[in-house]
Amino acid sequence: MTTRSIWWIRRDLRLDDNPALLRAARSEEVLPVYIHTASEGGAWPMGAAQRWWFARSLAAHAAQLEALGSRLVILEGEAEKVLVELCRKFEVSEVVWTRRFEPSALAEERRVEGALDAVGTAWSAFHGNHLFDPEEVATKEGKPYQVYTPFARNCRGRGIPSQPKAAPRALPSVSGAPAGHTIATLGLEPSIDWAEGFRASWMPGERTARTRLDRFAADALSAYPTGRDDPSEDGSSLMSPHLAFGEIGIRRLWHVAAAATSSPLESTEKFHAELLWREFATHVLYHFPKTDLAPLRPDYARFPWRDDAPGLRAWQRGQTGYPLVDAGMRQLWRTGWMHNRVRMVVASFLVKHLLLPWQEGAKWFWDTLVDADLASNSLGWQWAAGSGADAAPYFRIFNPTSQAEKFDSDAAYIKRWVPELAGLPASAAIAPWDAPPLVLHAGGVRLGDNYPNRIVDHVLARERALKALTAVSRKASPT
Repeated sequence: MTTRSIWWIRRDLRLDDNPALLRAARSEEVLPVYIHTASEGGAWPMGAAQRWWFARSLAAHAAQLEALGSRLVILEGEAEKVLVELCRKFEVSEVVWTRRFEPSALAEERRVEGALDAVGTAWSAFHGNHLFDPEEVATKEGKPYQVYTPFARNCRGRGIPSQPKAAPRALPSVSGAPAGHTIATLGLEPSIDWAEGFRASWMPGERTARTRLDRFAADALSAYPTGRDDPSEDGSSLMSPHLAFGEIGIRRLWHVAAAATSSPLESTEKFHAELLWREFATHVLYHFPKTDLAPLRPDYARFPWRDDAPGLRAWQRGQTGYPLVDAGMRQLWRTGWMHNRVRMVVASFLVKHLLLPWQEGAKWFWDTLVDADLASNSLGWQWAAGSGADAAPYFRIFNPTSQAEKFDSDAAYIKRWVPELAGLPASAAIAPWDAPPLVLHAGGVRLGDNYPNRIVDHVLARERALKALTAVSRKASPT
């Protein structure tokens, strides 16, 4: 009797170091299937930027499967029903997949597991996109970590992650596999072509991910501890969207960085620390599944957020009058990505300068980032708001001007994304409100006309934010 496996493809669009695929490849025939579900993501369906990426990533993955002698089958419906039907039709021995840890994805897995158990089909789920199972990393008291440093220490104490494994050399198809749908029928592409900047910046797919990783290890890793803070340079790895869609395995990233002999140990350890921060985000969301929309610290549920639709709109469109904030938001809109240092600045600006709810920022990032990851997005925004795990204290308020002076002193990043200011000297481009009128005139800048005035004064905004924090503290104190 022919042994057949179904590889249920989720966010693991790669052949390299894919434990689920390697398990499936033990069978004589393998059916790779992606199931498009209308309710996928629950409260967090794929945003527009993610859909753009996913359409291309899925196409690249399908091409790689064909090169192995296989074929991607795209189906629609509820995963548990589709998989059971396939198992019955093709007498499948086992269904395999890569675990996801978002609340809605976990619920979907439980339904699939129950349905397969009910019909007597074996299944195996693997932790192929993370280094650790969130259930296995705990404090001495058996509780989930809420602070990064001891979490990372625990993870490092578990030893070096296992070596990544190569892709199978062939993947025989299941005879008579259904034709399925085409990618075009999934409705992932935007009806209006707004993605020119995306196409100029990104090429989704496993092969591109590996090329980008090798280039980073050779060219940028050695200066990573400082280079990653310069928004005008390619000092970061730019691997986040490839990781988000599983186009590359995290163990591959870990070991490629470790093997980069031209880089100092400090650089490799810093990069590894960032990978562990991603693990920490997943750990927190897994154990506190409501933190995608609710503060981890309950006292922050009473925070006196403002309702300011014009301010939110100005922030979203990069029209706040603060050049570094505007540069970041415009980079995001144009490319679907924003430099990490600037992400912290724009997040702080939204929740502290404008006193707008961090959930509004999380929703905007979710729709506009190609690397949107629910765990990282939630942790990052709660960090900025001071309400989550290992969060920055709320009274730590980023000054957009001093941040620009420190990390974009020549205003190269600002001038690239805010071209209205390109004719100004660096100091004026960083803080145009302080520039002499003649300098603004010479640079062609008319504040309030072709570049906006500041929508809020930094000093006044800081005082207002600290006053709001005091109100929360009083409410949280015993009476």
